[in-house]
Amino acid sequence: MANIKKIREQLKELDSTKIFFTDLNGRLMSLPVNPENIKSIIKNGVGFDGSSVAGYASVENSDRLLFPDPDSFKVVEFADEKMGYFVGHIYDEEGTRALADPRTVLENVIKEAESEYGFRFMVGPEHEFFLLTGDEYSDKVHSDKAGYFRSTPHDKGERVRNRIISILKDCGIKFEKAHHEVTPSQHEINLEPVDPLTAADRTILFNYITQKAAVEFGYHATFMPKPFNDYNRNALHIHLSMQDHQGKNLFYDKNGDYSLSNTAKYFIAGIIRYARETSIIMASTFNSYKAYVLEREAPIIRGWGFRNRSSMVRVPYSNLPQHTRIELRNPDPAGNVYLQMATFIAMGLKGIKDQIVCPRPDTGSTYSKTYQKRVWDNRYLPQCMFEALACAEKSKFLKEILGEQIYKSYMSLKIKDWEEHRVHITNRERNIYMNI
Repeated sequence: MANIKKIREQLKELDSTKIFFTDLNGRLMSLPVNPENIKSIIKNGVGFDGSSVAGYASVENSDRLLFPDPDSFKVVEFADEKMGYFVGHIYDEEGTRALADPRTVLENVIKEAESEYGFRFMVGPEHEFFLLTGDEYSDKVHSDKAGYFRSTPHDKGERVRNRIISILKDCGIKFEKAHHEVTPSQHEINLEPVDPLTAADRTILFNYITQKAAVEFGYHATFMPKPFNDYNRNALHIHLSMQDHQGKNLFYDKNGDYSLSNTAKYFIAGIIRYARETSIIMASTFNSYKAYVLEREAPIIRGWGFRNRSSMVRVPYSNLPQHTRIELRNPDPAGNVYLQMATFIAMGLKGIKDQIVCPRPDTGSTYSKTYQKRVWDNRYLPQCMFEALACAEKSKFLKEILGEQIYKSYMSLKIKDWEEHRVHITNRERNIYMNI
């Protein structure tokens, strides 16, 4: 339990105090507040206009309250600012949690898993991002020409990664590994696994720190899923393990195929069953679906495999029972991380509840499958945002996870995104069709 008095004393030495949360799209929001009032704000919240935040409220009923979570408090120090950081809860009014707050969706799924099944989870996302020379596209936007695991001086981003890691360390957050990724200017930092809510809260802090640290070195950090043709995307691969109250790994069975328990197979089967109708959560922008292409380390087929990086669900090699886990490879960092983690866990729980039969694992690269091409193919993940929206629109399962209010608001936002994209005329179209 956080010591409010100690927090108040620490805030006196800082330059700013901010409460962070996400809109329904997953975009980071922050509200600077007067640190002298923090005791009152923690108790009573601070008002804001919910209608101005995507997915939160209508203009005729827009008043919302933002409560900082004192247990989330961290001191975050940048070159130009020493900041007090809080994660916020959204309330419709005092004592009534907002149904539109995506953090509540994850909280509810975690509570259900523990109360009904006795399950607890550990989660480790892989954070990928690009370091570019500016925030607008140009021929000179790349910061380097390096590739996977390249070292300095070819890797121009190592000092930025080290700076991110240093700031995180001062916040009490440890990293496992960091390296240059496959694509020029692309980087990855993996943090130690933690419980799902902490991992989601930590993700929004990681994204903020990454973008601020990049600016210190004259770069722009982007989590856009697919900025470049013919290169790999930014992904948000999520590793997940499941334990009982005694800490036993419930995915492990020394006598099972690949040392996987039946529980793990049911969990995987649930993910595969509901992957299409939840795709709009995992890949939430029209740009996201441009990444689902052959040989670019993004999954295209609903399936699972052992060690197989072309599979949607991968079972990484593990030499210790407690490290047995699964990795979901279709999410990307443009989505709302609270909804992504909640949906991931809920799909698996549904598989366990209904004892869905797990299909055979993928053999060989899924990119080499010789399926006849169809416009609509349920064997594949959705190939565009429209297809994902159509699957989500028919999904009772997704509505149950998100709740009626978030489901309607989220679908409304995403349909609007798609419609704006659908009617937008691009330079590529002009170049191809202007001479007709």
